[in-house]
Amino acid sequence: MNGHSAASAYKASIIENAPPIKVVHLMYEGALRQVATARSLDPVEQFSEYNDSLNRAGAIVAELRLALDPEHAPELTAQLDSLYHFVERQIREAFLEKNKEPLDSAESVLRTLLDGWRQVDVAMEDGAA
Repeated sequence: MNGHSAASAYKASIIENAPPIKVVHLMYEGALRQVATARSLDPVEQFSEYNDSLNRAGAIVAELRLALDPEHAPELTAQLDSLYHFVERQIREAFLEKNKEPLDSAESVLRTLLDGWRQVDVAMEDGAA
């Protein structure tokens, strides 16, 4: 096993064995990382890399949206669905217009949601203690 495949296997095992809340955190962090990467690139000169980062960020947000289960908390699910759609639109706009400005709003929403999930995690830990 080469070093790259060993690292990939290790990362995969971390995700597979992580509690669901940790997976959610990792997904938000990944989306934020991809948005930050896109923001650091010139959308015209480095279009391929810019596009790849936006596609990755959009795919993560789409997965978060598709994982929503309205059966447990219909109002919260509807609000999250709306926010995820907003972020996806901002990412799409940044791609289509080759303009990084819409990424400010996308990043802000993702950061706010990640902070909220981190608070849920802390509350769960406090309740379990």
